[in-house]
Order: sequence, then structure tokens, then C-alpha cells
Amino acid sequence: MFKARLKILLAVVLLAAAFSGAIPHAKAAVVEVNFNYVTAVGGPIAQVMDGYAAKFNAANPDVKVTATYAGGYPDIYKAIDTQIKGGGKGPDVAILLSTDLYSLIDNDYVIPLDSYIKASKDGDAYLKDFFPAFLLNSQAEGQTWGAPFQRSTPVLYYNKDMFKEAGLNPDKGPQTFAELSEFAKKLTKADGSRWGIEIPSDGFPYWLFQGFAIANGQNLVGEAANKVTFNGASTVEALSFFRDLALKDKAMPQGVIVWGNTPTDFTAGKTAMIYHTTGSLTNILKNAKFDVGVAFLPAGKVSFGAPTGGGNLYIMKNSPKENQDAAWRWIQFLTSPEIQADWTVNTGYIASRQSAWMQDALVKLVAKNPQYAVARDQLKYASKELATHRGADVQKIFGTAVQKVITGELDPQAALDAAQKAAEDLLKDYTN
Repeated sequence: MFKARLKILLAVVLLAAAFSGAIPHAKAAVVEVNFNYVTAVGGPIAQVMDGYAAKFNAANPDVKVTATYAGGYPDIYKAIDTQIKGGGKGPDVAILLSTDLYSLIDNDYVIPLDSYIKASKDGDAYLKDFFPAFLLNSQAEGQTWGAPFQRSTPVLYYNKDMFKEAGLNPDKGPQTFAELSEFAKKLTKADGSRWGIEIPSDGFPYWLFQGFAIANGQNLVGEAANKVTFNGASTVEALSFFRDLALKDKAMPQGVIVWGNTPTDFTAGKTAMIYHTTGSLTNILKNAKFDVGVAFLPAGKVSFGAPTGGGNLYIMKNSPKENQDAAWRWIQFLTSPEIQADWTVNTGYIASRQSAWMQDALVKLVAKNPQYAVARDQLKYASKELATHRGADVQKIFGTAVQKVITGELDPQAALDAAQKAAEDLLKDYTN
């Protein structure tokens, strides 16, 4: 009898304690978010990203983000594609090219972000804070699929010391195609020890050429994801000019120029000017032993012009709902004005939110190094990067055409006619 009463008394005490909060509840499970990121530039990117993950995790104890470097842009898409097609899950959230947009949608790999954006405290104001040019490769079918993160445009870097030596104004890069040719010839040394300009043509040949095409009057792509405009008269003219920098002006190395080698050639003094991503800016400034100038890509017949570029943050459809929710919180953190400003300081990528440029870190950086504002200011002339259904295949078709022209294998009209037909054949089964 005594034992029975003791059990009843103990049960009452425990019940009362539970209601009073004296007994701790079971700790909520931590949601583990697998984040894959990539880079196409030099510098301590892994350290920076690990630092962001540590800061986020400390402020969000119910989430643990693990940041994993996944190589270059083609590597991460191929890895995710292989994982999912093989029955795996893939990461919860990842940085992939903004131009992967249609392939990701067509393969049903990602989810739209609109419901998250609408439910966030900033709502539409969050979306409107991004530079409009960056949303051109982030939205499709009336929805937003990617949050702009490490975004860029190509810019022209030049060696101010070499400009002075050649009698050129060190505070002003070439403003037009004609000036680009003129300056490049003046800066080239006849003994082959220095080139006037290098423009990469191996990794993203379509991208850097887009600057010529847009400036000369017509982009390679419009709003429709199943149409391209490769062989218009202005594009043929622009490609002829690009080719002539090497084959006629003898101011650029002949043949294919390697993307990754170009910044090194520039900082080593092997070339006076280069086209490269603004994402290389911090690394170039760190390694150059001379005063670095940064300018808009030169204007063609119409105006200045440049494509946008770089990567977006995407949430993967295979991820469990609680992981998707946590991934959205991570995206909000990475795209916050504070982190975007810090990302620009550490890399040179353009802070994708306009409010980020009012952060003290960026205000001070631009005051000290005005080169960081060039790509941002160039956005008013920027247009959509080449993105279509079968995007990587279409980009390869055009990139191959560019390479055949600059190596002298084909003339511009023939190469672009062939590229137009090949792209149309690929896209004929897709409706807009």
C-alpha cells in the first residue's frame, strides 16, 4: 500500500514539475544543411566561406551549415546532375551559374523562391534591392529561382605604369573598339616580351565576347529561352574585330588564351591589358606590383556593353522541407547587405544588393580603391548573359565558333552561321 501511494505521489510531483518547466524538454534536433559552393577566381575563398558558415551557425544554433568547395562551375553542375540521376539527394543549397537556370528548371532540380521571399520580413523590398541586371538571369516563367550572390561583369584591367611609358593617359582606359586596337598596338613590344592585350578564350569564350556583341548593337540572346541571335551583321563585325586584335594588329597572342593564366600574365607584366571578371579584382590588386587601372569594356557602334555573370544561390528540390527552410535562412544571410559588402571586399565580385554599397566597409573601400565601383557602375550598360534551354551545349556551340575564328580556322560569317544553325537544331523542340 505504501509503495503504491509513493508511486502516485511521485507521478504527481513529476507532472507538476513538467508544467512548471522544472524538467528540461528534449533538445530540438539541429538541421544540418549541406552547402556546395564554387569559384572561378583566385584568393582565399574557402577561408572566407568557412568564416561565413561559422558566423551563421553561431547565430542560428538550430541549424548547422557545412560549406563544401565543389570546384569550378562545370564541376558542381555535373556532380549534382550525377548524384540526382543516380538516386542521390545532392546538396540542400548550392551556388551554380546564373545561366544554369533553365537546365535546373527543365530537370526539376530546384524550387522557386517566391513563397519564401513573400513571407520574409522585407517581402518584395528584398527582391527590389537587387540590381535589376542581375535578375535577368535569376527569373523565368514569372518566378524567381536564384538569389544573386557572387555576381560579376567582365571589366578591362590595365597597367597604368605601362600606359605612362607608352604615352597614354593612365587615368583613362580605351573608350572604344578603335582605341582598344590603337592602345593595344602601342603597348605591344616587338620582341614578344609583352602583349598589348589578352582576352581569354578557353573557359568562357562566349561570355567575354558578349561584351563586344552587346556594345556593337545586339546581344546573343533575348527574353526567349529557345532562341539565339548569333549571326547578325553587328555580331559578325564584332567577332571580326576580336579576331583582328591577334591576327591583324598582332597585339594579342594568337590561338586560345587560357582563362586562369590571364590574371597571372597581367600581374607578371606579360600583358598590359586584360579582359577578366571583376571577381578577380581583389586578387589582382593584391599581387600586382604596379598601379592597376579598371575600366568599362570599350564601346562599339552603339554604346558600352557587358554581360552579367557569376553564380546564384539555389535551393534543391530533393532537399527535405525543413532543410529547404533552413537553406533559405542561409541564403538570406549570404545576401544580406553586410555579407554582400564583405564579399566584395574579399573578392571583387559586385555586391548584388544596392543597399550593400551604403555599408561602411564598401564606402571606405571605394573611397580608397575606386576600382571596386567600376563594375557596379557598368551595370547600367549590362545585359543578360547567354542562357537558354540546353544552356551549356548552346554556350559550347558559340564558344567553339569564337575559337575557330580567332585561330583562323573559319571566317566570322561562316562560323556564326554554323553556330546559329546548330543552336537552332538543339532548341527546336522547346517552346518558349
